[in-house]
Amino acid sequence: MRILSHGERRMNRMINHKTDTPSSQKSVGSGRIRPTNPFIQFKKEEVEQSIPTRFEQQVRQYPDRMAIKSRDHTFTYESLNQAANRVAWAICDRHSHGHDPIALLLEHDAPALIAMLGVLKAGRIYVPLDPGYPPERLSYILENCQVGLIVTNSKNLSLAKKLTQDALTLLNIDDFSTSLSTENLDLKISPDSVTHILYTSGSTGKPKGVPQLHRNVLHEIMNYTNAAHLSTEDRMLLVSSFSFGDSVRTIYGALLNGASLFPLNIKEEGFVSLSDWMIEQEITIYRSVPTVFRHFARTLSRKMDFPVIRLIYLAGEPVYRRDVMLYRDHFSSDCILVNGLGSIESLTYRWYFLDKNVHITGTNVPVGFAIDDMEVQLLGDNGKEVGVNEIGEIAVKSRYLSPGYGQNPDLTRQKFRPDPKGGDEPIYLTGDLGLLLPDECLVHMGRKDFQVKIRGYRVETAEIEMLLMELDTVKETVVVARTDASGDKYLSAYVVPIGDPGPAVGELRSFLEGQLPEYMMPSTFVLLDAIPLTPNGKVDRQALPAPDGTRPLSDNAFAAPGTPLEERIADIWVKVLGLDQVGVQDNFFELGGHSLSAIQAVSRMSEAFQVALSLSSFFETPTIAQLSRKIESIRSEGAGPRPPALSRVRRDSHHAKLSSQGVPVSIEDTQNEE
Repeated sequence: MRILSHGERRMNRMINHKTDTPSSQKSVGSGRIRPTNPFIQFKKEEVEQSIPTRFEQQVRQYPDRMAIKSRDHTFTYESLNQAANRVAWAICDRHSHGHDPIALLLEHDAPALIAMLGVLKAGRIYVPLDPGYPPERLSYILENCQVGLIVTNSKNLSLAKKLTQDALTLLNIDDFSTSLSTENLDLKISPDSVTHILYTSGSTGKPKGVPQLHRNVLHEIMNYTNAAHLSTEDRMLLVSSFSFGDSVRTIYGALLNGASLFPLNIKEEGFVSLSDWMIEQEITIYRSVPTVFRHFARTLSRKMDFPVIRLIYLAGEPVYRRDVMLYRDHFSSDCILVNGLGSIESLTYRWYFLDKNVHITGTNVPVGFAIDDMEVQLLGDNGKEVGVNEIGEIAVKSRYLSPGYGQNPDLTRQKFRPDPKGGDEPIYLTGDLGLLLPDECLVHMGRKDFQVKIRGYRVETAEIEMLLMELDTVKETVVVARTDASGDKYLSAYVVPIGDPGPAVGELRSFLEGQLPEYMMPSTFVLLDAIPLTPNGKVDRQALPAPDGTRPLSDNAFAAPGTPLEERIADIWVKVLGLDQVGVQDNFFELGGHSLSAIQAVSRMSEAFQVALSLSSFFETPTIAQLSRKIESIRSEGAGPRPPALSRVRRDSHHAKLSSQGVPVSIEDTQNEE
């Protein structure tokens, strides 16, 4: 009897993708289903221009159509264009010399989108900075990409000053003069020009910047528009951070097609507000990483109805069969689910469309079929292409690839190769493994190296390991990705301490929190006597013990719940965190909690106790003892079960403030949309 290889066993666990959809319907084969709604085709020749040129075409065609709506802002295409022009003229006035990138230090809201367009209209490159990232990381990005100007607002001004130490020019968009022009600059911007630089985790211990070009972004939006039938009638949700690659598809997918964009910060709002917002605003396209979708879908009741959502697009992580089940449970038969595969360097190069008739019998959903101008090759260890049903490294051949890593030519040469056949299209080595089925459908088979995806973000575990090794109390460390019972990926750090006792979890977390973004923070820390090794001396990652759900060691002694309310909170935490027990003085985040699990915990506690708990209050009171007092206080004050989704007073006063600052905004549009 022949023993199956590891690759063959993995292949057998992959998808047997098939469909019962009749050939007379919209399916043209499993995974090749397409929407049927009317739209305007994005033509190939329209790729050869700049993003501002395409955007200004939409402004001329749809000046009064709503472009952006958030909790506090509403902009038509005309008012958005005018606001972006003010930013562009201000940049030219304050920082006309040189072509160094411009950083955007703004929260997840409409002003950041205005700033992006303004930077592009000024012919410059933007670098989005998440204000929630540790200052050390933000400072490194500013220095690495040689930023010359930071665009910020009053809310983030103090952080901007702290980062720059008066060494860079700051532009506060809340202080704009009403004398700034609202006219288009009409600059001639080449499609070969760089639009933005996004930073992702790096194996050297430092994040690396990935630039993209106007032509490449427009090509991405062309393919997305034509496959998903993006139209002026679409209302697109934006939950991905502006510093995350997938936000590019949503932002420009909407604004370059006359559609409406609805940004919402789920870290602040939570999943209950997300579902309310989607229903209230009649969102038609939902796009996020699978982990966020998973957490969101699990908060939905059977009574919730999303009749107008026609497309759910998941990308950035593997999509599992159980995700398809969640889609089937909560969305209409007219809604299509898409699994996309891409990277910051290549943008999207494969996708798989499915409806409720497609049967998923394995564990993973395939990443699907070819996209125009994005050729996928699977390469073996010898650099030659492998055959059907064989595993190889995914390489993308296209003229629409990133130009490389601007500050790292060695890495550029390593990852971007010339065509060995002499063609003029470069090849990008993704580091992902894939397998091609006989019908040319691609199945993603994991990573070739130790790079992992956490909630859609690319993480080089070496970066975390290098930081931990800076501690005097750490002798050795290994960081790996694991999968919890819900199918979500999380990071687990294994530490061999110097001396006894070893460092407390709180000490390790506090050290990393000052230098890493939240998504790179390990959820569990396991102390070992030694790191297990293979016979040839390499780390044996398969032999690392899985976290057993035991409450982690803490500086705080275990204190059991003492009241019925504390017991109920503890029970919720145990379920969310997957632990055997939690103490009333334990910090939720030191127990392994992160932003998404915090959103889940807040949602469950709000429902269980019928109180309006906010995520921000949870971050301020992250122990059971504190939360118990908080809940009792809310109850004694007689607060309602949930704050209103929109506050007319807050919104209208904010519009008045914007108007007084010379920022165009249409209150009439806001009223009409309610």
